[in-house]
Amino acid sequence: MLEHGGRLREAAAHYQIPLENWLDLSTGINPEAWPVPTLSMDCWHRLPEADDGLEAAAAEYYGNPNLLPVAGSQAAIQLLPKLLPRAVVACISPIYAEHPHAWAQAGHRLRFLQNALLPRALSAATPYVLLCNPNNPTADRHPHAIAVDAAKQLKKRGGWLIVDEAFIDATPEDSLTSLAGTADAPNLIVFRSLGKFFGLAGARVGFLFAAPDLLTKLAEIMGPWAVAGPSRDAAKLALHDRDWQTAQRPRLLAASQRLHALLAPHGEVKSTALFTALTTPHSVELHEYLARQGILTRRFEQQPLLRFGLPANETGWQRLTNALGTWKPA
Repeated sequence: MLEHGGRLREAAAHYQIPLENWLDLSTGINPEAWPVPTLSMDCWHRLPEADDGLEAAAAEYYGNPNLLPVAGSQAAIQLLPKLLPRAVVACISPIYAEHPHAWAQAGHRLRFLQNALLPRALSAATPYVLLCNPNNPTADRHPHAIAVDAAKQLKKRGGWLIVDEAFIDATPEDSLTSLAGTADAPNLIVFRSLGKFFGLAGARVGFLFAAPDLLTKLAEIMGPWAVAGPSRDAAKLALHDRDWQTAQRPRLLAASQRLHALLAPHGEVKSTALFTALTTPHSVELHEYLARQGILTRRFEQQPLLRFGLPANETGWQRLTNALGTWKPA
């Protein structure tokens, strides 16, 4: 599976369009990233320290101290399945492909439930239910009350609810993170990341929220200094910057509404604050048409869906608007 930089380079080579001429909408990363300041030389010179304030900043931002910093949520995605007994995993799909890949690699059996709602997943009677909320790539959402009830139902039968909330920061009221690993939901596991909302994908900082004993096991597997010192410092500052966060949420939601309206004439549209999913029988042709104009979207083969990230500036918006304006499906 190519990361988005790899996809862009591949597209540039295939369509013979220089990298600098592309409008890359293939990722759901905030195009207006948190502005990382000059960091202290200490974070470059010394090994990372666990008492540098990152965990406290994360506990305050997410509302839950039951956390472990990881080298991007990807690190936890890969390791978590190795910590839980092998069983059948109900996977609400389509879903970010790294999740089912990691569970399969660890020897679990997967049961894919296409476009399922949580009550359907619960009726599968599997020990584990795995989902993204909002879902990547469809932008579907699982209501907060239903998700909380799902965790309770799974707890009664000794099961676990595993939720990836990578795209939820713009609507924190929908998040389950504050409950993960608490007495109310000890069987709830939540992934969070600074890559999307904060736009700091390159820093490789994420968090796993879960019961303390599970976090201890994961920390032992990862070993010391899992997150680099400069990344820890940048993450701590970003999590404390409430003014930036408060300003970003309405800006992203407004941009998402604009993108939603722009794509609505072309098929069924669902949106998160950071990307919009367009379902159309012409997804292959539209993806190709835009790519020939140097506009990269993300196409998913499981269903006729294109994912569009937010343009970074007005020039990008106009370029996308013009391209869609001249699109005529065969």
